[in-house]
Amino acid sequence: MTETTTTTSSRPRKRGRPRKTEAARQDTRELLCRAGVVALTEKGYCATGIDEILSTVGVPKGSFYNYFGSKEAFGADVIAEYDRYFTRKIDRHLSDAAVPAVERITAFCVDAEEGMQRHSFRRGCVIGNLGQEMNALPEAYRAQIIGVLDGWRERVAACLTTGKANGEIPAWVDCRQSAEAFWIGWEGAVLHAKLHRSAEPLRTFRRFYVTGLGISPK
Repeated sequence: MTETTTTTSSRPRKRGRPRKTEAARQDTRELLCRAGVVALTEKGYCATGIDEILSTVGVPKGSFYNYFGSKEAFGADVIAEYDRYFTRKIDRHLSDAAVPAVERITAFCVDAEEGMQRHSFRRGCVIGNLGQEMNALPEAYRAQIIGVLDGWRERVAACLTTGKANGEIPAWVDCRQSAEAFWIGWEGAVLHAKLHRSAEPLRTFRRFYVTGLGISPK
C-alpha cells in the first residue's frame, strides 16, 4: 500500500485589517507632517494637539505612535518638511540668474505676501512661530531652527553676492550681514502682518530693505 498526501495550494485568508505597505505608511507620515505645517503656521507648537492633526488627516486616534515615536519627533519632522517647502519657494525666485538680484528678492517677498493674503493672514512662518515659543519647546529644536535659518541666509547671501559681482548692488554692501538682516526683518514683518491682518508690514519691510542696499525701491 502506498501512502498518499494531500496539500493545499492556498492557506485560508487571515481575518483583520491588511498590513499597510511601507509606501502607504510613508504617504500617511507625509500627510501628517503637512497637516502639522498648517497647524504650526496658524497656532504654533504649544497650542496644537496631536488629536487635531490626526482628525485632519483621517487617521484614527491612537495611531500616532505608529508613525512617530513622540510629539517631539513629529515636531522635528514638521520643521524639516516646512524647510523643504520654503526652500523650494526661495530657490524658485532667488536662483534665477537671468533676473537682477534685487528683483529676485522683491519677487520672493511679493509671492510670500500674496500667500499670506490668500489665507487671510492666519498663517505665518513655522520657524518664526517656533522661535517665539523656544523656551517652551524641546531644546533639540534650537539647533534645528538655527540650521534652517542659516540655510535660508546663505541663499539670500548668494543672490546678493551675484548682484554685487554684476554691479547691481553697491560694493560696500556686506552680503552675509545683509542676508542676516533680511531674515531678522522678514520674520518681524510676518509677525506684524498676522497681528494687523494686513500686507502693509511686509511692504514696508521690503521698501526699507531695498533702500538699505542703496537702491531705490520700485
